[in-house]
Amino acid sequence: MDTVNNDSVRTSLKDSLPPTVHCEKVLDSPQVGEIRPPQYDAAATRRLLRKLDIRLLPFFALLYLLSFLDRTNIGNARLFGLVTDLGMDPKSLQYNTALAVFFPTYIIAEIPSNMMMKRLTPSIWLSFIMIAWSAIVIGMGFVHNFAGLLACRVLLGLAEGGLFPGVAYYITLWYPRHETGFRIAFFFSAATAAGAFGGLLAAAIGKMAGLGGKAGWSWIFIIEGLITIVVGVLAYFVIVDSPEKARFVTEEDKAEIRRRIAHDANELADEFDMRYVRDALRDWKIWAHCLCTIGIFTPVYSFSFFLPTIIRNMGYSNTHAQLMSAPPYVVGCLVTICAGYIADKTKQRGLFQALFSATALVGWVMLISSHRPAIQYTGTFFACSGIFACVPLGVTWNSNNIGGSLKRGVGIAMHVGSGNLGGILASFIYLPKDSPCFIQGHAILIALISLSFCLSLGIRFWLKAENARRDAWAAEHNMRPEDMTREQKLAERHMGDYASFFR
Repeated sequence: MDTVNNDSVRTSLKDSLPPTVHCEKVLDSPQVGEIRPPQYDAAATRRLLRKLDIRLLPFFALLYLLSFLDRTNIGNARLFGLVTDLGMDPKSLQYNTALAVFFPTYIIAEIPSNMMMKRLTPSIWLSFIMIAWSAIVIGMGFVHNFAGLLACRVLLGLAEGGLFPGVAYYITLWYPRHETGFRIAFFFSAATAAGAFGGLLAAAIGKMAGLGGKAGWSWIFIIEGLITIVVGVLAYFVIVDSPEKARFVTEEDKAEIRRRIAHDANELADEFDMRYVRDALRDWKIWAHCLCTIGIFTPVYSFSFFLPTIIRNMGYSNTHAQLMSAPPYVVGCLVTICAGYIADKTKQRGLFQALFSATALVGWVMLISSHRPAIQYTGTFFACSGIFACVPLGVTWNSNNIGGSLKRGVGIAMHVGSGNLGGILASFIYLPKDSPCFIQGHAILIALISLSFCLSLGIRFWLKAENARRDAWAAEHNMRPEDMTREQKLAERHMGDYASFFR
């Protein structure tokens, strides 16, 4: 159980009326079994976590690296003649429009995708969407005009939309809430690795220009799409659908995983029921996080799409700009992982989200306030380290405060989907008319990050106050979670994070 200083939400209870109990409706549920507390000691738990981390995390990080690479490689392709070869006006908003059309279908796909993954299996669904989007990326290498590029970007968003929320939800099936932050941070750190790897890979692939009659930008899409399609096929065989089907752990380990998840879920519902979808859509707490994350995702995508262009406008060549885009991402990757690890240990999400939002602000202030390339380039390190670290912190903070697996899956999709609205904004942040300094774009991002910073502090303040109030109510009415009977908890299992025992 979290202390009053942690960020877990304690939903408001009426001051005088305890929760209503209807035991007869839930005791027959086939989803509910006798829950025992975890049995492993600290050393055995560390060994179990090490098994899970080694088997699960690297492959999912690879999947997201390829996903982020395939959606943002258009920024690298731009420096190898994409705009002129497709007959686009470099002074118009056509390139920005090509960036933006990816996101509406990406957002639309997220909630249905998480529902489909729960209906089917992670191995089937995730491998299917990977193969689909990799085929689309390959197709982008063969387009001949602006209309073809737009069509591919629309379809790419539809196919890619399910990966991030799907894996974020998948992680919660294996780890208790207080252990998910580092894992999601490790998974998302692949986005920063994609930025570093993408720049280096694009610089190498771009030299294939003329091979087979294709331009360098065309080969970027084709080669990177082929890599993804191979991994997508492997995903079907590598992804383990659930702890029960895992062959890399013992039966005793499987039982302990079930105990740990059940103990963390605290009897909450796990079955598929559309009412939990409606509960997520009506929950104001999820929408508050959704608003906060728009101020985070917009700078993330702006940075990813335009960093090579920003660095080139500092006075460097196209190839040098591609290569110089890698170091900020390397530092950002390390910071993102460390931030997730420390946040897990301290169980403080909101505080760290505010801290790293402030770090990102320092970076963009350096970009907007100086015309010296050295200072601007240093600012990209602060910007990348700060803003990318906020993404897994925000996702984990929100998911930790959602009770029930289906509602959590939908809530994560809502969070990520709302954040990806920022991708539409990001596509029009850095406009051709503002080149080379992009003062207006930097200023808009500073305002959005400031909004996220203030919201993070505000949400954390409310949660801390609500924690103290709810603990006081529970003590007064003798309804502390540790004092409640199993029958009382089962009666509220359908209430999710609105259950009186949810912490």
